Amino acid sequence: MEPPVRIGIITKPGEPRAAELAAQIAQWAADHEINLFVNDRVKDLPPGTFSASAREIADNCDLLVALGGDGTMISTARLVAGRGTAVLGINLGTLGYLTEFALEEAIPALECVVRGEYQTIQRTMLDWRVLRDGDQVGAGTALNDVVVNKSALARIIDIDCWVGSDYVTGYRADGLIVATPTGSTAYNLAAGGPIIAPGAEAIAICPICPHTLTNRPLVLPFDVEIRLQMNTREQEVMLTADGQIGLPLMAGDRVEIRKSAKTFNTVSARGRDYFEILRSKLRWSGR
Repeated sequence: MEPPVRIGIITKPGEPRAAELAAQIAQWAADHEINLFVNDRVKDLPPGTFSASAREIADNCDLLVALGGDGTMISTARLVAGRGTAVLGINLGTLGYLTEFALEEAIPALECVVRGEYQTIQRTMLDWRVLRDGDQVGAGTALNDVVVNKSALARIIDIDCWVGSDYVTGYRADGLIVATPTGSTAYNLAAGGPIIAPGAEAIAICPICPHTLTNRPLVLPFDVEIRLQMNTREQEVMLTADGQIGLPLMAGDRVEIRKSAKTFNTVSARGRDYFEILRSKLRWSGR
């Protein structure tokens, strides 16, 4: 990628540190003759910066800088999916798997981008759609996962699962998670699913609190289609994508999930060790 001419900043709503960091990046951008566009959530912008909506920024900028946590990165992924625009994540949250750089690393990371001393990780996404009586009632793209689960007051739900034309099993559980490698360290990990290294061409299916204890997580190749059939009646069941998009499901609904042609490209430091990230984030001691 050529050095960026237009950088856009996407911020977490209500994040008080965003304006201060945006001012620092604005000064840096001015020194490098780079136009800076800042999400219109930020008030009192420094001179020389442009205010724009998140959509306008995604449409017009060469590089996006996401200020927040993984939730900010996920919402940014929906904005740029399929465009190939690289996104540099600055972690203003807590854990932050996707927001790779700490607050104090923001300017050094941008310097590396200008010098070409960085790598881009191309993260696979999932396309999903819901069919009801043969009609599509919902569809979208997810970076982390597609989850079918029960509401707080619902009982165990019944889901039949196929991989391609092959029937897998009928799950009786609190729900089911279909996760990408990026999403393997999100809800999938909390539910006991496997960690999948970035770049692995794999997808995970993980039951949530299965009624049958022998129902274990599955790791599948990316080129399969997963089909889920809802069998639960008179209960509240939801499909959620990345924990941010929700759709109520009914008995008889069919959910189809497959690898998307869209990707989400994140900026990473050259030589960054994924397992060092896991050791740090998960506090592995090695003993």
